[in-house]
Amino acid sequence: MSDINSNIPEGELTSKWTKFKSSVALVNPSNKRSIEVIIVGSGLAGASAAATLAEMGYKVKCFCFQDSPRRAHSIAAQGGINAAKNYQNDGDSTYRLFYDTIKGGDYRSREANVHRLAEVSTNIIDQCVAQGVPLAREYGGLLDNRSFGGTQVQRTFYAAGQTGQQLLLGAYSALERQIGMGKVEMYTRHEMLEIVKIDGKARGIIARNLITGEIERHFGHAVVLGTGGYGNVFYLSTNAMGSNVTAAWKAHKQGAYFANPCYTQIHPTCIPVSGDHQSKLTLMSESLRNDGRIWVPKKKDDNRKASEIPEDERDYYLERRYPAFGNLVPRDVASRAAKERCDAGYGVGASKLAVYLDFKANTERYGKIEASKAGIHNPDKETCMRLGTAVVKEKYGNLFDMYAQITGENPYETPMRIYPAVHYTMGGLWVDYNLMTSVPGLYCTGEANFSDHGANRLGASALMQGLADGYFVLPYTIGAYLSKEISVKAIPTDHPAFVEAEERAKGILNTLINIKGTKTVDHFHKRLGHIMWEKCGMSRSEKGLREAIEDIRALRAEFWSNVRVPGTADELNTELEKAGRVADFIELGELMCIDALDRNESCGGHFREEYQTEEGEALRDDVNYAYVAAWEFKEGVNFELHKEELKFENIKVAQRSYK
Repeated sequence: MSDINSNIPEGELTSKWTKFKSSVALVNPSNKRSIEVIIVGSGLAGASAAATLAEMGYKVKCFCFQDSPRRAHSIAAQGGINAAKNYQNDGDSTYRLFYDTIKGGDYRSREANVHRLAEVSTNIIDQCVAQGVPLAREYGGLLDNRSFGGTQVQRTFYAAGQTGQQLLLGAYSALERQIGMGKVEMYTRHEMLEIVKIDGKARGIIARNLITGEIERHFGHAVVLGTGGYGNVFYLSTNAMGSNVTAAWKAHKQGAYFANPCYTQIHPTCIPVSGDHQSKLTLMSESLRNDGRIWVPKKKDDNRKASEIPEDERDYYLERRYPAFGNLVPRDVASRAAKERCDAGYGVGASKLAVYLDFKANTERYGKIEASKAGIHNPDKETCMRLGTAVVKEKYGNLFDMYAQITGENPYETPMRIYPAVHYTMGGLWVDYNLMTSVPGLYCTGEANFSDHGANRLGASALMQGLADGYFVLPYTIGAYLSKEISVKAIPTDHPAFVEAEERAKGILNTLINIKGTKTVDHFHKRLGHIMWEKCGMSRSEKGLREAIEDIRALRAEFWSNVRVPGTADELNTELEKAGRVADFIELGELMCIDALDRNESCGGHFREEYQTEEGEALRDDVNYAYVAAWEFKEGVNFELHKEELKFENIKVAQRSYK
């Protein structure tokens, strides 16, 4: 079935990575000093890779479009990072993390990559503690853990509700150390516009200085993309406003396959949309599902306040439908369940597109524990709530404050209102076991690749993958390629391939400037987002997807004839930046719908209405669709499908059940 080679090592699953590390080709220290590596992106995946490769001796150039690596979107991650340390002695293991990830991804990920991720997860925690990352600790000083969705163990390490920020500061510190030593050249406020290929291999990039508008050429023996996900194709998402697909999409148009683009994650706990004025949405960490209970009124169209609805008139629907996992089912399951309740008329709030996340029960429980510790016997409810609120504030205070600032409501006193929103993308550039794309010398790490999460990512696994790729995987695997490149001298950037790539980039910029239409870039982005959310969002259908493809093609034609981009290309021009990114999103949106239409099954975050069980759960087709869909870009915005067969030799494939 497979017509592409994932280069998975031979041997037992549990020994593949160890054997690979022991036998992979190496580059000696003196040769490393003459090899240049370009890294695009400075989030957890990019910063950790840049710092580690520089520490190993390579000459590194790192690019980001923000004004500092610290502003990468990794900083927004809240809840935690998974690792199979088993500190809670609750039965966790490398195999259990591997199994939970494969099952959580609805059996649509590559066994070898996922097991490697589970293996190196423990190293990440040691690395971060050594860097001084202030992970939460118990009273006795040991590292603390909490639960996340799709698991029955506590394996998530965290730093209050700002884990991503603290982990990024650790990677940033390591990166800045290498910058200070002159081993990394940092290019902030630079955006990659083209991949340069010479004799079929990635040999550099074309980048635009976003302050001056100057177009620059940069050579590298290899290029690494760590540029994040493409959730902003939906316009409204929890991603930072600047997050985009452009670097990955330019690589795709130069021959890198794009894998499983229709696998997008809708996060169940986000602050609901409040109106057409919004430009982004806000995540409420999955960690809140540890102590919050999700419910809706049992009565349809119930307009009473949450405090006025008695306990016996509340439907804790996740606990009812999934008793084994309760509120900690995986994200795709929780999101669809919330949508189902709202669509059935049980939603809350003014829009009726929200459910309650209630902390009262566990606040009282914490209060009883604190009262007992303080020697208060038979405490009244007011005392329990007062003492419990202090515990909740310590664990989730910054998240509660954020909710209060955005909604004007006090979540300590009234339940939060939440609704699913676009959060993460499991699809991305196809990579083999070595994290190399289908273009030799072009690597892809973190959320920008497809490799580890199948059709649905488990909570707290994004940070794990980004740091695993950057700190512990790429530094080994890239050596296998670079060991054969040591005789290649730095190629001058006046090479015809650089000239041609620069002309392509300039041509697109000038075209956008010269259209001089009547509609803003945001106008087209909003329309694209509406098409994607309505027809390729939480649920999809053949009819809706066919309509979406036609709608997007018409939108693309209108964009290239009627968009208005003020200013020039030779200056700071944020509208021009956005225009280029939205042009790429429009093409990606079409591919996402094509991929979703081609996959006649439901799995994880890809839910086709035609393929569901009697209970409304995703219905996979393992006979016909147990493969990675890797799409090749063809001239004229056309796409050709390649398939990588998924083989499960160490895990029993079954219908997912969290009941």
